[in-house]
Amino acid sequence: MRRFDDPPERGRRYRFRMGAYAILPGPRGVLITRQDGQEREYQLPGGGIDPGESPVQALAREVREETGWTIAEPRRLGAYRRFTFMPEYDIWAEKLCLIYMARPILRRGPPSEPDHTALWLPQRDALRWLSNSGDRDFLRRHGSQAAIFQKRG
Repeated sequence: MRRFDDPPERGRRYRFRMGAYAILPGPRGVLITRQDGQEREYQLPGGGIDPGESPVQALAREVREETGWTIAEPRRLGAYRRFTFMPEYDIWAEKLCLIYMARPILRRGPPSEPDHTALWLPQRDALRWLSNSGDRDFLRRHGSQAAIFQKRG
């Protein structure tokens, strides 16, 4: 499996975290989230899979929390791994990121997750703004599929 960003540091303990994230194409571009915490980050919407949840259930919940949108037709594209510090949890994590493409269906309201803002950006702008190279790689490789996926609906 491909790894992005920094390699694991020798001697550091990492907590394993699996999460589900989505490329969400729409008429105004791609829906991403801006997280304003200790550091501002632009990300594909998604997050950790809670005990008892399937990856698709976690994806739907996280997208709704971070963007206010509901989704349909999730389709898994692949996965990547990264080793990173997660300041919101104060842990070093080995993240296994499952990447999906899904259709945003209905905006239910603003994001319920604190410090998150949903943004529609043209794909070329999203590629510049996304904070981690794994997200950028998946959007770069699957962006043309996103346009086709969006037009099908």
